[in-house]
Amino acid sequence: MKKYRVFAILMVILVFAAVTSGFNNYDQEIEKRRPRLDPGKFCSAKFHSPLRKTPQQYASDRILVKFKPFISEQAVNTAVIATNSQILKKISQFNIFLIGIPQGTSVNEMVYTYERNPDVEYAEPDYRTRITVTPNDILFEYQYSLSNQGQAIGVPGSPQGKSSADIKATAGWEETTGEEEVIIAIIDTGVDLKHPDLINKIYSNGYDFVNDDAEADDDHGHGTHVAGIAAAETDNNEGIAGVAWNCKILPVKVMDETGEGYYSWMISGIDYALQQGVDVINLSLGGDVDSPNLENIIKAAFENDIIIVASAGNENSPVLYPAAYDDYCLAVAASDYDDLRAEWSNFGTEVDVAAPGARVLSCVPTWFWGPGSLPYAFSTGTSTSAPHVAGLAALIKGIKKWLDASDIMNVIRYTSDDINSSEHPGKDDYIGYGRINMEKALVPIKISNRK
Repeated sequence: MKKYRVFAILMVILVFAAVTSGFNNYDQEIEKRRPRLDPGKFCSAKFHSPLRKTPQQYASDRILVKFKPFISEQAVNTAVIATNSQILKKISQFNIFLIGIPQGTSVNEMVYTYERNPDVEYAEPDYRTRITVTPNDILFEYQYSLSNQGQAIGVPGSPQGKSSADIKATAGWEETTGEEEVIIAIIDTGVDLKHPDLINKIYSNGYDFVNDDAEADDDHGHGTHVAGIAAAETDNNEGIAGVAWNCKILPVKVMDETGEGYYSWMISGIDYALQQGVDVINLSLGGDVDSPNLENIIKAAFENDIIIVASAGNENSPVLYPAAYDDYCLAVAASDYDDLRAEWSNFGTEVDVAAPGARVLSCVPTWFWGPGSLPYAFSTGTSTSAPHVAGLAALIKGIKKWLDASDIMNVIRYTSDDINSSEHPGKDDYIGYGRINMEKALVPIKISNRK
């Protein structure tokens, strides 16, 4: 009966897509709906790596300033007044301030001015971030990433999957399907709070740092897709299965309806998740710029025993930030349905592991395809790879409570399958230690470092 229901649902999806969208994919649909950006709001950054494809962008009306820990608020206010700027926000206990700059003054001028102040540890632009999505086709017949039987990946004429090119989820679930007290923060474009496969998994309505309100709903679609992969409700005769069946989701919105945001929003979101006591943070987004403010908040979360998972990026170029903060993050590259590294997946020494990121089925907001449609779609990118790893981290956290964040990161690394060992034996810059393996990661034994 369950197989018939799954088949019927997929047939409805196929018919609906063929009639209404001509088999356009989910990411292409998002791109069509994306509003035009006002170029007047942004300016090109002065500094950018020649290895990156485009110059960086940042907000033209504000900067981030970190004052030294012993500096009083009075001294901060004095510095702000002296530069004719204003405090827009203080980000928690880390003495990081979002400073509005006066009209007629450039960002680079204000950064330079603040950095000359001996009370300032560092100042920087409020760089833009972006989600890590690569356009691809929709409507795959099964979630091959969880259990690949060598089935056709989608509609007739689609490529054939390679048997066992998956994360061994079904075997892993024999050990555990997760604990309700384990919370995964999805720091992204928000989450559809009323999605039928997610509504019972929401820990709280979270927070929206884009619109500054206490409801992190999704007006883009990316965060809902990510949340579904990590922890959609499972074994409920509805939609898809999530990696962490029973773990809860904390939605945190730091990206707007265009799928873009700022470092200040991301830093605020990580700080919020830290204060909420989450166990795992998923960051399927990234920026090109190394920010000491971002690194410090990532470090603080790690030191509070939070496992941080971040997507490496999709440009076949160096790993994005925060995934590049190797000491504190699991940087996730993408593999495909043949257990090959996706050719567009970013690379570098920071890459820890890979997970399926090509043609992955998950949730989209209930509004996305229109009234009466099924809220599911397929997408591609390291954005879809990272939540597989975040879900696994949450499962380990529940079953192996004595392990700290560093231990869990190592379990995930050292139990992975070295699927490109014929070309790059051992840890490499393309898939790190390998494609994750839930079965091995969840066995009740102590894992030692694999050389």
